[in-house]
Amino acid sequence: MTYSLEIADFQTIESEWERLLPHSTANNIFLTHYWQRTWWESMKPPGQTLRIVRLVEGGNTIGIAPLSFHQGMVTFLEGPDLWDTHDFIVLRGREDSFFQALLSYLEGEEWREIRLESLVEESTAISHLLPLALERGYRAEKEVEGHLMGVPLPGTWEEYLMGLRKKDRHELRRKLRRLEGEVDFRVEQLSDVRSVSGAMDDFLHLMAQSREEKSQFLTAERGSFFRDVALELAQRGLIQVFFLEVGGVRTAATVCFDYNNVRSLYNSGHNKEYASLGTGFLLNALCLKRAIGEGKEYFDLLRGTEPYKQHLGASGRELYRLSLFRQGESAVELYQWSGLPS
Repeated sequence: MTYSLEIADFQTIESEWERLLPHSTANNIFLTHYWQRTWWESMKPPGQTLRIVRLVEGGNTIGIAPLSFHQGMVTFLEGPDLWDTHDFIVLRGREDSFFQALLSYLEGEEWREIRLESLVEESTAISHLLPLALERGYRAEKEVEGHLMGVPLPGTWEEYLMGLRKKDRHELRRKLRRLEGEVDFRVEQLSDVRSVSGAMDDFLHLMAQSREEKSQFLTAERGSFFRDVALELAQRGLIQVFFLEVGGVRTAATVCFDYNNVRSLYNSGHNKEYASLGTGFLLNALCLKRAIGEGKEYFDLLRGTEPYKQHLGASGRELYRLSLFRQGESAVELYQWSGLPS
């Protein structure tokens, strides 16, 4: 079979990207064409060069590497600020062919480090690219970067509650009874383009006021990206925006993504004046409850180990950063990794 390596752009590769992703091991919202294109168009840092490398076999794309080149660094398009996971998009069973071709291409380029962030343990970068790179004499460093948290969902809300630790189950029930007994409340769920567009100002306002670090994080540029990607996802039926109203006031908000039968809680915010009712935590729990009712398989709480995730019964898995260095680079001994699988 004849292989060819090509450099594409977002416009020319869209249909092949969307066809390939469901047949890869990295099928999640952050690896979709529309997420990555929206980020690049909204947030591209100055000086970065886009290289979408694809390997074609017999006229079909079998692998895609969305990469950025900047000041001697080869990376994915963004770090962990706005993307919870990264990976290459490779047809199952074609990993070795793809990564051999990718390494051959990269060896003809100028760079001093390939830094791949936010990789799950089963990433093809770890299982296939890393051993191939070490065979070619590269030095490598693999380190834990963070954690993802999530909850496998049972068939009913009661089954979920019984799976919580006793203390967490008691506390969640107590807070729900208090909310139901003391105030007039409702959960608002929005998903169409018009409703989502009209809700983003309130969501961003609640996000900014919930914690100081979120307020500092939410620059005008990031706020613009949130709006742009929300509309992209709403057009495809992949976003749910939830508000918890108390006495007619939107007191808490979450933005969730629905993709591949998983509901992912991407970000949230709340009005601190209602903190005594725990509206932020309760809205997250009620989003999970609705995901169960809608037949979702998993409630993904994404990056971070905040205590509320553990109170909701989430368990974690590690995220990794992988760096590759050519032989002879300065200070390369600092980056030698001795954990190559036998």
